[in-house]
This record gives sequence, structure tokens and C-alpha cells, in this order.
Amino acid sequence: MTDQQLLERITINPKVMVGKPVIKGTRLAIEYVLNLLAHGSTVAEILDEYEGLTQEDIQACLLFATRSLENTAFMPLTSETA
Repeated sequence: MTDQQLLERITINPKVMVGKPVIKGTRLAIEYVLNLLAHGSTVAEILDEYEGLTQEDIQACLLFATRSLENTAFMPLTSETA
């Protein structure tokens, strides 16, 4: 599946989840799926929990996040002291 095909699985609609990017046909925000992954949920667990969700939907979330961050500069979240 191409990057474009994956990204077509994501939609942004001001009437759905206050305009947050979601997986098309669902109310699952990309942010929510990424948070599940960040906190240790496996792809298999997420797919088991949300009927109709596919591996490609999860890949689309990761790709969307990657593309969203490509041109972003960051400041450290915490300051390190010696």
C-alpha cells in the first residue's frame, strides 16, 4: 500500500471529534490510537478491541503522525542539569 493510500484512510471533519484527524469511518482519533501504542498496547490488542479496524489503519496513524512532524522544530520537554 502506498503512502497516499494509507493517508486516504485518515479524515478531518470539523463535525467529527471536533475536527481531530480520525480513521475514516470511525470516531477513533489518531491521537488516541498513538496513545494506546505509546502506553504499551500492541497492534493485535488494538485490532481485537476495535472491530473493523485494520493493520493498515494503524499504519496510517503512524504515517500521519510522521508526516505531521516532518517540518516541526522542538524544544526539549525537560531541561537536563549536570
